[in-house]
Amino acid sequence: MNEMLRRICRRNFCTCSPRPWLFVGLGNPGDKYRGTRHNVGFEMLDAFANSQGIHMETIHCKAMFGKGFVNGMPVLLAKPLTYMNLSGESIGPLAAYYKLPLNRVVVFHDDMDLPCGVLRLHPKGGHNRHNGLKSVMYHFRGNGEFPRLRIGIGRPPGQMDPKAFMLQKFNLTARERIDAALLEGAHALEQVLSKGFSESSNCFNTTQKYKHIRLQTLPT
Repeated sequence: MNEMLRRICRRNFCTCSPRPWLFVGLGNPGDKYRGTRHNVGFEMLDAFANSQGIHMETIHCKAMFGKGFVNGMPVLLAKPLTYMNLSGESIGPLAAYYKLPLNRVVVFHDDMDLPCGVLRLHPKGGHNRHNGLKSVMYHFRGNGEFPRLRIGIGRPPGQMDPKAFMLQKFNLTARERIDAALLEGAHALEQVLSKGFSESSNCFNTTQKYKHIRLQTLPT
């Protein structure tokens, strides 16, 4: 009986119109990595799930998984449990399972090229040496034609090793900026579901551009 219900739910999400979106937060599982810069993708997904009352209580395709509807739009949420560098082992099969085109898969990830707390929505791109994105692209057969939500974490100070920087937790100032960004990102993602990616990203990125200018010279 349970298997029959799973098949019905899967068929409903695969065939319903409009087609579902898959939102993916990248990060590393476990308490050791909770609150670190490299895990802001997980935090953004949690912020969105909490804002919409979507519970993520099951494991599916090596990911913590949940699904629901936002203003009538079906959405799937996933946090890979594979560790960052193997994220594609989860995301590739998930997208295939629900028969999703890549333009319906939005990946949230940390980005050192943006000041801490600044966000950007992009319709496609490369991996820019981000191992999580590199793995996702590998499992999409080298295709980078999927949207991303870039979450700025800033650059390491001085000669600090970038890997060590990413695995550190935020200081108080940076934490406040990230918490504000999580709220902004959750609202922007709701707009993506309501208005589509192109329209909502154009408006959102304009707002974030001014935030970028304001924050880029401030210390964190």
